[in-house]
Amino acid sequence: MQYGRCWRGGRDGRPLSGARCDRQPRLPGPGWGSGRARMVVVRGGVVRSCLGSRTYDAPVGVVPAAAQALAVLQYLGAQAEPVAAVAISRDLDLPRSTTYHLLDTLVRAGFVVHVAEERRYALGVAVYELASGYSRQTSLQRLARMPLAVLVDSVGQNAHLAIMHGRDVIYVIEERAIGRPPLITDVGVRLPAHLTASGRAMLAQMPRAQVRALYSEPGALVLRNDLGPGSFTALSQLLVETRRRGFASEDGEVTPGFASVAVAASDRAGYPVAAVAVTFPSAEVDAAGREHLAARVARSAAEISRRLGHA
Repeated sequence: MQYGRCWRGGRDGRPLSGARCDRQPRLPGPGWGSGRARMVVVRGGVVRSCLGSRTYDAPVGVVPAAAQALAVLQYLGAQAEPVAAVAISRDLDLPRSTTYHLLDTLVRAGFVVHVAEERRYALGVAVYELASGYSRQTSLQRLARMPLAVLVDSVGQNAHLAIMHGRDVIYVIEERAIGRPPLITDVGVRLPAHLTASGRAMLAQMPRAQVRALYSEPGALVLRNDLGPGSFTALSQLLVETRRRGFASEDGEVTPGFASVAVAASDRAGYPVAAVAVTFPSAEVDAAGREHLAARVARSAAEISRRLGHA
């Protein structure tokens, strides 16, 4: 590759005076190509960048720090596990001090989490919230409403759809069965994810490092009615059991006298973007009945996942 191409900026293709080429970060992920990318900063002229053997014009208004932050996020999104800052600095060819400043800013905003015990970094909950927002705005509620209505008709119990928002779940759809009592899970209500069947269903499908980051702060595992996991170890064991069983459950941890079963719905990438749950009076449904409800909930969640593009 001839990096001299990056210096073109005038109308006649000649180099512009005062132009400067930054370092050459290797940009990760599909679509970036295999070559090194170079950003050119031109004072009073055009920003010119190269990728592989191609060159691109960018508006003068491009903010280098924003481009670097996006490159860090895209890099982290392409990794299979959390990454050390030194690796990010090396692979993106960023100065080490710049890398740490970018990571600190992204951590504060929730887009990156610092796994302190491993001294590594991973994508944070804010990235998931953006993905959830995209799903909600484009299709999630529209695609899920009919499967939930069919579920309620088939089981005769109230059902709802929830999404994750930080350490909470937010209920975005509630379908009430005829003659069943109203629940706390109205649309817009937020509840601690680790106490709800919906939250547990989604947490069980998330990477362990992401779950650990969510509950790394002291006091993160709040309780209602003095029930629920009080430590990360207890939560981890609960999520292991949830994965083994194939559905999540809670009994009296949200509302005394009521229980729920839930299954996560996944997007095209296999990430749990929502959870379908059925809630019922605890005394009315025995263990076998709960297994039966969970199977019906699983079918509804699978249908929503299929509609979201998950194979």
